[in-house]
Amino acid sequence: MLVATDLDGTLVPNAGDVVPAYTASVLRRLDAAGIPVVFVTGRPLRRMEAFWPHVGAHGLAVVSNGAVTFDVAERRIVALSGIDPAPGLALVDDIAAAVPGSWFAVECDDGVRLDPEYVQTYTSGPVPRGPLPEVWDRAAVKVLVRHPEVPPVELQERVSDAVGRRATVTWSVSGLVEISAAGVTKASALADLCSRMGIAATEVTAFGDMPNDLAMLGWAGTAVAVADAHESVLAAADRVALSCHEEGVARVLEELLEGA
Repeated sequence: MLVATDLDGTLVPNAGDVVPAYTASVLRRLDAAGIPVVFVTGRPLRRMEAFWPHVGAHGLAVVSNGAVTFDVAERRIVALSGIDPAPGLALVDDIAAAVPGSWFAVECDDGVRLDPEYVQTYTSGPVPRGPLPEVWDRAAVKVLVRHPEVPPVELQERVSDAVGRRATVTWSVSGLVEISAAGVTKASALADLCSRMGIAATEVTAFGDMPNDLAMLGWAGTAVAVADAHESVLAAADRVALSCHEEGVARVLEELLEGA
């Protein structure tokens, strides 16, 4: 058995860095029982430090929507699937032509780079900012697109049309479009991780709340949505847990422990 869970809006409140006490205790019990828990999140490495004490003895996590698999114990990236600057800049040019006025950020394994207009919510301290051809200097694990005026759903659709099959487009926060390398999803990274561990998809229980979780939920043997999940996730789930605020994931995990 393996448990794969999203973080924001699923295991912890959105943008929070604290794992609630009850949830933390259940995670410790799972680890003691030898059941690996993998955090599978859209967050980048730079926003994961608070969660590393909770990953358990297996010490692995999937971040940046599947672009990075990280060995926590060794503080080492074991797999990275990114977008190189040259093709990435071509994508950005096409998106900018399709949605004039878009803002862009480039998330790399060592931090984020921002175009001159991009308003960043979660960065503390100075970050590289400037024309993307000048600051995009290594493979990007995600390209982020925002727009100050275009409605979120319209922005997602127009960006998807501009990108086509050259990359994977998804979202987890309203008004923020997330672009990964072609074929890269939470599911692709989780499937690779489970293959290396000798765990079949049927042995995986996955938890999520937003559209960027859909591929993972579709791949896993059991898909669980929290009650306050996006409607598309609720429709795709095998079962619905209590809400994130009610620590629904931990309550389902406790049931798994009792049945193990």
